[in-house]
Amino acid sequence: VQLQASGGGLVQAGGSLRLACAASGRPFSNLNLAWFRQAPGKEREFVASIRWIGSTIYADSVKDRFTISRDNVKNTVYLQMNSLKPEDTAVYSCAASFRSWGARYDYDYWGQGTLVTVSS
Repeated sequence: VQLQASGGGLVQAGGSLRLACAASGRPFSNLNLAWFRQAPGKEREFVASIRWIGSTIYADSVKDRFTISRDNVKNTVYLQMNSLKPEDTAVYSCAASFRSWGARYDYDYWGQGTLVTVSS
């Protein structure tokens, strides 16, 4: 599975961005998908995950502000980010697996990251 993330950029605090991650190579509808992020000088952390059946889970720090969704026709997973804060600044990466999901880090496939910068 190849993953290609896009949609990062510079936004002011309180603003919104939508990230997209397009997948290719294997049946998309069977994949569990997730977004992770890594801020400068910090370890990678879980952001959100969506299971192949559609159930979702979020990190407490983004709950009620971020929404993960998927389009099984376009083979794309999205992360809608609202009410952005400076502490959301990070490189955001998408991940996929046929077995893992949620906040686990053992996803089988990882995409390159896209940088999100939130200014105060």
